[in-house]
Amino acid sequence: MRYFSHIPNELLDRAKPIRMLVTDLDGVLTDGGIILDNNGMEYKSFQVKDGQILRYLRDATIQVGVLSGRDVAVSKIRCEQMNVDFHRHGLTDKWGALSEILSDKGILPAEVAYIGDDLIDLDLLQRVGFSAAPSDAMPYILDKVDYVCRKGGGKGVFREVADLILYAQGKLPGLLSENSRLDPTGTNPTNNE
Repeated sequence: MRYFSHIPNELLDRAKPIRMLVTDLDGVLTDGGIILDNNGMEYKSFQVKDGQILRYLRDATIQVGVLSGRDVAVSKIRCEQMNVDFHRHGLTDKWGALSEILSDKGILPAEVAYIGDDLIDLDLLQRVGFSAAPSDAMPYILDKVDYVCRKGGGKGVFREVADLILYAQGKLPGLLSENSRLDPTGTNPTNNE
């Protein structure tokens, strides 16, 4: 697949054993912006494409989680809508929270991919098997991750990493075939011309 041709084989090899994809929320699932109304209500914008890949990750037996440093109702609502396997909010020690989850689920740190964008994510990014950051993450974060996404926060970063993992594991081409309207000969069966 041409989209992944820029990714080195060693990076694809790091993504092959991934059994869990975990992400930060603000700055990854969102652009990091916060909109407040006069009553103090907080609003955020999320990329729908990030949520659409979740069922395919589940089908590939890859668990999904969200770890957020902020404790905000709208973030929890989005995590529930996405039906992620777990989400924790208001964290100051993301690695500690993830360690407990991994212990409960019997998953090794080497089998985890994490997407983060700022200092609170740094320790965790350096302990997992595959680390990624949006292109607009802090420069010192970009220097520490395995993969710098082509997209910025809130622009489909989670989807980009999920697709990369599914591609590395050989599962993305099958998903494309299953969801294509083309018949095996490469022609569109609904085209009557």
